[in-house]
Amino acid sequence: MHNRSMKIFLAGLFVIAVVLPSINLAMSGQLMPNYFVGLLGKYICYALLAVSLDLVWGYCGILSLGHGAFFALGGYAMGMHLMREIGPRGVYGNPILPDFMVFLNWDKLPWFWLGFDHFWFAALMCLIVPGLLALIFGYFAFRSRVNGVYMSIITQAMTYALLLAFFRNEMGFGGNNGLTDFKDVLGFDLQSHTTRTALLILSAIALAAGLLISSAITNSKLGRVLVAVRDGEMRTRFLGYRVEHYKLFVFTVSAMMAGVAGALYTPQVGIINPGEFSTANSIEIVIWVALGGRGTLVGAAMGAILISLAKTLLTGWLPELWIFALGLIFILVTIFMPEGVLGKIKSSKGGLERLRNIFSDRSLS
Repeated sequence: MHNRSMKIFLAGLFVIAVVLPSINLAMSGQLMPNYFVGLLGKYICYALLAVSLDLVWGYCGILSLGHGAFFALGGYAMGMHLMREIGPRGVYGNPILPDFMVFLNWDKLPWFWLGFDHFWFAALMCLIVPGLLALIFGYFAFRSRVNGVYMSIITQAMTYALLLAFFRNEMGFGGNNGLTDFKDVLGFDLQSHTTRTALLILSAIALAAGLLISSAITNSKLGRVLVAVRDGEMRTRFLGYRVEHYKLFVFTVSAMMAGVAGALYTPQVGIINPGEFSTANSIEIVIWVALGGRGTLVGAAMGAILISLAKTLLTGWLPELWIFALGLIFILVTIFMPEGVLGKIKSSKGGLERLRNIFSDRSLS
């Protein structure tokens, strides 16, 4: 069932995010408006982010409330490159310094901005920075055997600390306004229909790759050990496994996947600011996974897309009630579908299959 649902989802993803946008591009945007292509790309980035959390929460039992931080760091790394790409086309016409630095009277580019004028360097940083943070943070947390709700709290504290840091103008990341006013990427206009379609297709490829990598991990011997850690960490330790090593590996891989999602999100949305570090965002990621089905991968991606779509519709119709609707969804899913939508479908199919077997046995007798 797991492989079947993966194949169905990937086939649907190929049609929705590759075939239809390509046809739309050939029809000069008559099938889908330009804004909808960007919106769909944003949803797919969220789906990849949800898969990254499901990898650590669904299969290893690590409820991280800090995955929004890894997503934001990947977004900032790409945003820094896009800011350098603007060059003298900014408001102040400075070929080196971004507009916000000129406004704040910075006299030179900070050392940590060096290299971001190269796309390949920025792409590497989208992986390395979130991965390195997860590696260092996870090393000390797992070595100290921090588990359960305590792990959730300290990941949330890490995210909140980064939120406060990036809000400061002195940090050199645009302060409250963040990074915006992007012009192009690799010489292609970010507002053009062709570029938006290409970014959508790249996001779909990244989501497919994330699902396949996660599936390869969870279906391997490593994945079975991760499930053992989730269901009985102390027993797994007594069997001789170095649990902290397994946790650290999957936590780092998950953070890098979240960073890739953030890197693809930034050029499609056109802005990255400290609001992406908010704890509410990280909690919303948990709701995506819970709705779709923890420990299903595909369900997590579906949950992210469905809730993001509902959020877009409800914030347009009833903007003041959206947050209450999100809370209600989480409560109802927790009470009536603790295994999530995909988990419910699987259990329902299993029940139908058992009924068929019972009736077939009776007919034979």
